[in-house]
Amino acid sequence: MTGRAVLLLPIALAFATPAIGQFAPNQPYASFWFPDELLTWSPDTDPDAPYNRAAVPLQSRFLFPGTQVNGNARAGEGLVAALSIMHPSTSFNPSQGAPSFDVFAFNYWQYIDTLVFWGGSAGEGLILAPNPGVIDAAHRNGVKVLGTIFFPPNVFGGQIQWVQDLVQMQGATYPVADKLIEVAETYGFEGWFINQETNGGDTALATAIRDFVRYIHDNSSLEIMWYDSMIESGPIAWQNQLNSLNDAFFEENAVTVGDQFFLNFFWNNNRLISSAANAQALGRSPYDLFAGADVQANGYNTVVNWGALFPDGQTHRTSLGLFAPNWTWTDALDNDDFYTRANRFWVGANRDPRNTTTPDDWKGIAHYVPAWSAIDSLPFVTHFNTGQGRGFSIDGEQLSDQDWHNRGLQEILPTWRWIMRPAPDPAFAAQNPPTEPALRGGNLRPDLDWSESYYGGTSLKVAGNLGDPQELLLFKTKLPITTSTSLQLAFKTGFGGPSHLEVGVAFEDGSNLTAFDYLAVGNSNSADWNLVDLALDAYDGETLAAISLRFAAPSPVNGYQVHIGRIAVSNGPQPAPQPVPGLEIVDQVEPTPVSAALRLTWIDANGAVLWYNLYRRNPDNSLTYLGSSTTNALFVAAVPRIGDEITTTLVLEPVGPTYVASGSITTTLTWKTFFRDGFESGDTTAWDATVQ
Repeated sequence: MTGRAVLLLPIALAFATPAIGQFAPNQPYASFWFPDELLTWSPDTDPDAPYNRAAVPLQSRFLFPGTQVNGNARAGEGLVAALSIMHPSTSFNPSQGAPSFDVFAFNYWQYIDTLVFWGGSAGEGLILAPNPGVIDAAHRNGVKVLGTIFFPPNVFGGQIQWVQDLVQMQGATYPVADKLIEVAETYGFEGWFINQETNGGDTALATAIRDFVRYIHDNSSLEIMWYDSMIESGPIAWQNQLNSLNDAFFEENAVTVGDQFFLNFFWNNNRLISSAANAQALGRSPYDLFAGADVQANGYNTVVNWGALFPDGQTHRTSLGLFAPNWTWTDALDNDDFYTRANRFWVGANRDPRNTTTPDDWKGIAHYVPAWSAIDSLPFVTHFNTGQGRGFSIDGEQLSDQDWHNRGLQEILPTWRWIMRPAPDPAFAAQNPPTEPALRGGNLRPDLDWSESYYGGTSLKVAGNLGDPQELLLFKTKLPITTSTSLQLAFKTGFGGPSHLEVGVAFEDGSNLTAFDYLAVGNSNSADWNLVDLALDAYDGETLAAISLRFAAPSPVNGYQVHIGRIAVSNGPQPAPQPVPGLEIVDQVEPTPVSAALRLTWIDANGAVLWYNLYRRNPDNSLTYLGSSTTNALFVAAVPRIGDEITTTLVLEPVGPTYVASGSITTTLTWKTFFRDGFESGDTTAWDATVQ
């Protein structure tokens, strides 16, 4: 971006991330290249390639008119693209996460349409493929992902030769374009953002780039987003609008070049009106244009001309392109501060997507666009996982106490963050602000929480004082109900009293969020997790449109608290995937005598697989969780060694869409170092010979 290439160098973060030296020597990393380097790349010879593949296909999304909660947000008009720095540097980005908690776990997917995995620098590499965990999380929510091709300004090390390398031809082909197609199709993402800011080009080079993009379209289904920088005569000259100097990179002779076009940041009302008109004159939607807003330095304190882009009560002029909304993380003091900042950025100062009224200029993205949902098929299961944890639990049992992050394990999180309202509330309507009476006798506060988990590392915590009945709206859905459909809930009270909890269900009947039925879950006083199944057969033939939780007690309860660890809607448990064959350790490094870093691969299981869980078997026959992968390859940064064991059994389980695991397969880790008489020694082969 204009004058911002330096920001793509390693960034000092406000809170801890693993130092490069903390990674094992065999750690796989997300891929990046210079153009000529990419020509030599092949997934068949790149040892990191199996660990960089995403597995989740792009899901469909929907909007229910009856579930729109903010009257100002306009459906079917402006889109939102987020150009986010998902890792502090282009290099050393762990492919499948790391044994640390802190990560930019972006999770407001419901408000964006495209995620650009931003990066690239003159000192590291110019072409950056997205991390597979980010692709999986985005796709689970119906969001497209683009990699980045970044040619920096000359002052930041840009060389025009690199641009020429990109568009080099071999006969009638563009070899680098063929490799870009191969990368995206191998790793499973939708296309590329091209940011060409290196001066020194001419008309011939600009034409070659245009033809290069058209070649990608002719030979693939990939999408290209183009940045308003280079003009058709070759120089870098930001137009801050779509006009006759740059429109050949958008549409040329009724042929699409840029599927999306990112306008530089200094647009204004007239430029947006003109750009929209020019797009329509070319036969394109004005919403293929994304007006850029640079939020990297100031986040929600950034001055944006919202009236020009999204004028009140009028049709949106263009779409919105946010540059570096990762500010919510990079500028945060800690994880709690990150989630607070992210909520204000996306939802607004009132922590309620219905009520975005504020004297601040930044009203939240929810003020302008409604929340999408990808919950449109069965089964739907969430444990509120954000893709990070202070430990890992399986069905209520904690099987690891180690910090971790893997964004590929992030599940679909609540559509609305947050709507807590008096319940029942038949007068509810999509108003801004909502005209609800104030809660009397206490308020409950919902939050994501990492101190308790039923499966994974997160749960939903609702705590506070319970007076009048209150309802928490959670998920927008589009789920077909049959006589075999049920809703499953895992909950855990934390105050020594009954749950006072019900599940609300609303249907696609024209009222949606006004007419809920409430299903009691029981008033268990257990300190452990409670798992209940609620039959939905009475609603056979209807479409479930929303899920909520209702809290109601016969008398006020101070210090109320409950954790929700699972919400699932399904037609019963699906058959477990078949056990996988061929689990193999393909690389083993022992950074210390009591820890091993492993690369593992296996053959895909038959049947639908959500992901695979890997454990080590302990001397008492219990299991310790080591990691998960959505594909048939996993890197484990630290397999713990117990005592002076010579071998360790590793156990792999495929997990189905309803989180039912199949029979496991095992393999043996043979330790390279061993202990004798309290001293570390060398090869275990010598030890085996000694003890026989």
